[in-house]
Amino acid sequence: MEKMIHLLNGTVVNEGKSEPKHLVLKSGRIESVSDTVPTGKADEVIDCSGSWVIPGLIDDQVHFREPGFPKKGTIKTESLAAAVGGVTSYMEMPNTHPTTTDFEAWENKYTIAAKDSYVNYAFYMGASNSNIDVMKAVDPKRTPGIKAFMGSSTGNMKVSDPEILELVFKNAPILITTHCEDDDMIAANLDRYKAVWGEEIPPRYHPEIRSREACLASSSLAVELAKRHGTQLHILHITTEEELKLFDPGPLEGKSITSEACVHHLHFDDSSYERLGHQLKCNPAVKSSSDREAIVAAVNEGRIDVIATDHAPHEFEYKSLPYERAPSGLPLVQHSLQVLLEHVHSGEFTIEKIVEKTSHAVAKRFDVHERGFIREGYWADLVVCKIADEPIPVAGQPIHSQCGWTPFEQDSFHSVVEKTFVSGNLVVSDGELQTNPRGAALSFNR
Repeated sequence: MEKMIHLLNGTVVNEGKSEPKHLVLKSGRIESVSDTVPTGKADEVIDCSGSWVIPGLIDDQVHFREPGFPKKGTIKTESLAAAVGGVTSYMEMPNTHPTTTDFEAWENKYTIAAKDSYVNYAFYMGASNSNIDVMKAVDPKRTPGIKAFMGSSTGNMKVSDPEILELVFKNAPILITTHCEDDDMIAANLDRYKAVWGEEIPPRYHPEIRSREACLASSSLAVELAKRHGTQLHILHITTEEELKLFDPGPLEGKSITSEACVHHLHFDDSSYERLGHQLKCNPAVKSSSDREAIVAAVNEGRIDVIATDHAPHEFEYKSLPYERAPSGLPLVQHSLQVLLEHVHSGEFTIEKIVEKTSHAVAKRFDVHERGFIREGYWADLVVCKIADEPIPVAGQPIHSQCGWTPFEQDSFHSVVEKTFVSGNLVVSDGELQTNPRGAALSFNR
């Protein structure tokens, strides 16, 4: 049966404009976007007065931990957290157990997600020192990209052989996304701090150990390789002002080398280590307030093309371990839209800019099929949200990630994510789950 839903009186934010519009959703898609109230009979009518209606966020970088780490997260738990936060599609990283470096492991994730994911999904193929033939054979219409770890992080998937890394850039049939940090520099920095502090290195030194120089050296190498081989390159989670000079400002169209910022690098700076300790530990590290300000400016001028999360949950108790044993990564998808709406509330970003960087630009960069925009005929991945009258504390609210904690526990947000639709299905309303998992595999126009 074809279900008809009317979304009335909302301010539709799409393709640089915010306009009062009425939407008709039918059979999972957007049937009409109109200035006039629809007259046909609807199965459900939702009044969106006073709220924005935006395309659902497409998060191009998450670590949902399945298979292999069920105490950290599963596709089911983390996709629910995503839906609660307004993320309607995700692209998940390969550093699970087993690693997603062959087709059996890759297909297994799709099998799990088809059963358990509340939102839409796609899975990267990971590059390794021994899977060039697998990488060459990926299906461009089903795979968002090749993930190359150019620095070690959770999962130990670094492509450590320089000759193999060259082959990855030379032979990748689709976009390469990279984690860029120089391991040799990091190891030398760690040795210096261990000589002073032993095992008890204070969290505040994390950005000095995983230093700005280590980020710049690795990002510069990635850009150089991409230019040499004509590779489509997307560098993830930029953290330093110096790296931003590697990227051109302006619109995404026509770029072969692009970059991403993550919500925690836009929200926190190195003063936050005093309050959060290893809860803030992530790779690459949150750095200075001037770096944060430079990243904000780069989003506005187009040097940063995409905003994502790098959602990477860990059990809370492990975050209290000494520096080397405390894992890196933060749970972020549930609050990513609210974090970004804080920047709208403060005037750093416009709501149109948020929609561009979290939906439109991701869809364009990865050639996502019929999602990421509010267009007639497109899938109805939509979020209804608004600025609240008063700041709302995060403390006391349910945390849906399996790990059960958030780095935003002490924050208050001036926004509410009211409803999340995935392919026209109301998945979450006022924080409450409304349906069984209904996510679909993303496809790509390649």
